[in-house]
Amino acid sequence: MINRLLVANRGEIARRVFRTCRELGIETVAVFSSADEGMPFVRDADAAVHLPGNAPAETYLRGDLVIAAAKAAGADAIHPGYGFLSENAAFARAVVEAGLTWVGPAPDSIEKMGSKIESKKLMEAAGVPVLGSLTADTATDADLPLLVKASAGGGGRGMRIVNALADLPGEIEKASSEAASAFGDGTVFVEPYIQTGRHIEVQVMGTADGTLVFGERDCSVQRRHQKVIEEAPAPALPDATRKALHEAAKAAAEAIDYRGAGTVEFLYDVAKDRFYFLEMNTRLQVEHPVTEAVYGVDLVALQIAVAEGRSLGDVTIGEPQGHAIEVRLYAEDPAHGYQPQSGRITRFELPGVRSEFTTEGHGIRLDSGVGAGDEIGTFYDAMIAKVIAFAPTREQALRQLAGALAKAELHGLTTNRDLLVNLLRDPVVVDATMHTTWLDGADLAVLGAPVGGADAVPLSGFAAAIALAERARLASPVQSRIPAGFRNVVSQPQLTTFLRGGSDEDELEVRWYGGRSFRSADLDGVVVHEVTPEQVVLEEGGVRRGFQIHVTGDAVDVESSLGHVALRRKPRFVDPSSQVAEGSLLAPMPGSVVAVHAAVGDEVAEGQPLLVMEAMKMQHTIAAPYAGTVTELSATAGQQVEAGTVLAVVQSNESSEEEN
Repeated sequence: MINRLLVANRGEIARRVFRTCRELGIETVAVFSSADEGMPFVRDADAAVHLPGNAPAETYLRGDLVIAAAKAAGADAIHPGYGFLSENAAFARAVVEAGLTWVGPAPDSIEKMGSKIESKKLMEAAGVPVLGSLTADTATDADLPLLVKASAGGGGRGMRIVNALADLPGEIEKASSEAASAFGDGTVFVEPYIQTGRHIEVQVMGTADGTLVFGERDCSVQRRHQKVIEEAPAPALPDATRKALHEAAKAAAEAIDYRGAGTVEFLYDVAKDRFYFLEMNTRLQVEHPVTEAVYGVDLVALQIAVAEGRSLGDVTIGEPQGHAIEVRLYAEDPAHGYQPQSGRITRFELPGVRSEFTTEGHGIRLDSGVGAGDEIGTFYDAMIAKVIAFAPTREQALRQLAGALAKAELHGLTTNRDLLVNLLRDPVVVDATMHTTWLDGADLAVLGAPVGGADAVPLSGFAAAIALAERARLASPVQSRIPAGFRNVVSQPQLTTFLRGGSDEDELEVRWYGGRSFRSADLDGVVVHEVTPEQVVLEEGGVRRGFQIHVTGDAVDVESSLGHVALRRKPRFVDPSSQVAEGSLLAPMPGSVVAVHAAVGDEVAEGQPLLVMEAMKMQHTIAAPYAGTVTELSATAGQQVEAGTVLAVVQSNESSEEEN
């Protein structure tokens, strides 16, 4: 029996495992990096051990330190969660050799499925359909498009789509570098890419009594091969195909005598009603809550039972009940290439949450590793939370989840919340006609637009401006009884200027009149009914709405039935020292410089890659904005930089000609 369990992971998944352990009466131990010292998962554990350092390579990927922490804390078992060391056979073997219980499959099973190259050979021998494997030498134009994929990876890291053979060697190199950073293994492989396939995966639980199959999930809504929406059961799937998928997954697990929780992933070709084995994840999946909801099980509890050698012969699997949908709420900016964001969450409120880390009937479940006041850093994944809706029907689950997200109050940094709401309401998702590349080709200007429509920004901006004016009046040490914005002779409206997003160029100018009452100079027909520093009530076209104003420093967050609008007060005076030279290339986010491909004096072409940055385990290429000459280059490989740091300066050829 397991008495004290260490989770070799962080954030949301650590908290999820701790939740089940508490219910089972098992003591818990956390390990944490220096950057994670104040995070909720550390407080959730009964005991915690510090792993000095920040980067995964010096903390969560150090199996020796994790095992030493388990021994120091008196733990007798280790649960790996997902990511990091969860599919590392050497680590699993070291855990067992240290006399600890490994809550996962046998190291041999991890090895067999850990290499996507070797696992495809095993599956082919077991009669499971697979896609052909290619190399840079064997691929031809007839095989295009191609997919370069990390052999040891997941989560979209180390993956590249190639549409021209000439690009293949370079994309293999990039994918290998990204995979080595994220997983410690740079091995990649190449296979044909089915552009309009669906991603269907089957949840299995291998036991000594046989393999249990807990249905399938659809994870087809992806961006850059990373899942965005997951649901169970998979919609619009023929019953015969569903049954065949379950049988293939069971055959895959039994081919390696699999024990514990695992997921067999398939690519489903809708047009041909055929599916192909992609990989087997020998661990718990991020999207496991949707399976737990529709089958009424606790997969972590079953993992622990299998690890303890207990029989699951009394577990019965009926038909899935209802429908569950999960979205991944990320700190990222979809409008700017899904750029990862970092910063402090100043407010996080999600209405209607019925449970956390466990499904308790129909409603909203929240699995999150952070809350208000916590920091989203640059060393780890940028996921804020998983939000899950469980309802009697798919239609209800979609509606309920979209409604909860639309009303969520999440302040402090840019997120994909609006994108998620719009996706859940999009006809492609509602009608279940999505495929794995649909989102990458969608119009993000539409899908990422504010959920409240075109009126959201101007009305929220006006509400914010007059609320700030009222706040300033009440805070004034003198003449606080004079109405805000009062003028003896009105010559022109007051002007309040806000900045939107992360850009100092995206300005929102709000013109308004004060005095005995407030009114907008630009919004005709808008009537102001109430103004306090925290709330403004506006009426437009006979419809009244309340706007809640949250001020944190220069940040002004406005919440209403039109959704969330994030603003920043523009400073009246700009420090000249903060200005940068024309042609400056700035770090788009905090992170590390992993490669420099230019030098001072180099002539560069427009779009030529100059530097590569890494943030949150993803690589980002910074290219020349136009043809010109590199006049400054302060960045060096391995350097840690903050967002906005000047990395290089490129003087355009046109400006050089004008000077001459």
